[in-house]
Amino acid sequence: MTRPAGLIAALDTADIAQAAAWAAAVARSCGMVKLGLEFFLANGPAGVRAVGARNLFLDLKLHDIPNTVAGAVRSVLALAPRLLTLHGAGGAAMLRAARAAAETAGAQRPALLAVTVLTSLDDAALAAAGVPGGTAAQVVRLAHMAMASGADGLVCAPTEVAALRAALGPAPLLVVPGIRPQGAAADDQARTLSARQAAQAGADWLVVGRPITQAADPAAAAAALAAEIAG
Repeated sequence: MTRPAGLIAALDTADIAQAAAWAAAVARSCGMVKLGLEFFLANGPAGVRAVGARNLFLDLKLHDIPNTVAGAVRSVLALAPRLLTLHGAGGAAMLRAARAAAETAGAQRPALLAVTVLTSLDDAALAAAGVPGGTAAQVVRLAHMAMASGADGLVCAPTEVAALRAALGPAPLLVVPGIRPQGAAADDQARTLSARQAAQAGADWLVVGRPITQAADPAAAAAALAAEIAG
């Protein structure tokens, strides 16, 4: 049975006005918008506030020693993101420190997502970095560790959703980039599926950037993806 999945528009730009325009255009079809490193490093917290997104996925992929990551988490709590990313490869102590810092926000704390293996990487790229065994095995290893260390969910490629559901059950929030409409270019994504396929596999949120933001009509592109997810 298909899990109900939501759509997140990735607003990958450094331009505040452009991000705000995209956020307004997709608001009817997307349950959240994502702002990432490109935007945050150019504009900081003030830029995030200027976009004015009420349902924010802050994709900073924090990865540092535990004390530094804890401080970074505390620093972004004022922005009230619903989702916040950290690299699972930062280790258990880092993830536990991030969770403790997030808890200071009480009931309004963001859900912490551990990034497993970036969707731009494949088995050969991991092997070149000294990680044997392929992407599928590394994703499951990091997922088990992250969930045991305080993460609320995971960022994974759509091709790994079914394996993670089999390994970890329904508890993890699975947020999935690497979504491409049928016939669209893969760009720099190595492990992709369509929105419908990812939803059927058990994803909770599907993150889509360029197929929406580079479309002639971003609102129509987002609506089409939402309809594809709904079936």
